[in-house]
Amino acid sequence: MRETMWIYVVILFLSETQSVESGTTERAPVNTTFPPITERRNELFSNGSDANLTCTDKMWNETFYVIWKIKLINKTRCEINFDSHGRNSDTCNDGKSLRNTSNSQPYLHIPKFSEDDVGIYTCEFAYRGGATNCEIHVNITVTPEIKAWIEYKNNTMVAVCRAENGNPAANISWNHARNSSVQQLPGINGLFTVESRLELPEGIDPENLSCTISHQNLNKIVFLEYQKVKVYSLWLYALIAGIIIAFLAGLLFFLVMKLRQHQQSDTSSSKSPPIEDVEEVEPYASYVQRVNSIYN
Repeated sequence: MRETMWIYVVILFLSETQSVESGTTERAPVNTTFPPITERRNELFSNGSDANLTCTDKMWNETFYVIWKIKLINKTRCEINFDSHGRNSDTCNDGKSLRNTSNSQPYLHIPKFSEDDVGIYTCEFAYRGGATNCEIHVNITVTPEIKAWIEYKNNTMVAVCRAENGNPAANISWNHARNSSVQQLPGINGLFTVESRLELPEGIDPENLSCTISHQNLNKIVFLEYQKVKVYSLWLYALIAGIIIAFLAGLLFFLVMKLRQHQQSDTSSSKSPPIEDVEEVEPYASYVQRVNSIYN
């Protein structure tokens, strides 16, 4: 396709350096090199929005040809191109199309942008007077999930504010900026997680503490009353766990004591001698004595 571009350049050179008016020929010096201008930039679009990409401010009637080479994140490659003779091709077949603005400026239209459209978009654009070549890294914006809580470390109260799995990475700041630290943690699917920790010295009232999370799709202030729920829930969980453990220990102790009592009762009953019925033995003994007295 670059050979085609230089053919257009030669035609442009011949058309601009030679004009015939009233049998005379005029020549004008023209630069015939036209090296492509390489431009690299990043673009972000929200999920579900319509995305438009441009690589030049030239008008459609100045265009010789435009080629969009697309390499998506899922390693799919395709092309969309158009030339001034009306020839066009589209190997993407996913809804992307070349369009014109109201000012006849060409652009690439991506309907309902999603993660499947993330990738590298390269545009080759030849026009009257030159050519340009731009590379656009296209990504999707993801609103992070906000979490905040209070924890204790070495008898020190630490406030934590976190923005999970967003793109681009969020910014976190505190209304009390002392002793704060920010670190970026691994996210999922190439997303970014940012966490800020603030050590609270003695005398600081946590109720007056807040953190601000700034993102392309979000700007939110998180007050400590959100974190207090988490702190109290930890104490509540500990209390419930203690009650359950105490109940189970008491139940186990009761069962052990009942088992011991049962074993002791069985042992005492097995050691007791048999008791004869006196009323049944005495008549027989008196009868024997009477018989013996007769024989005597």
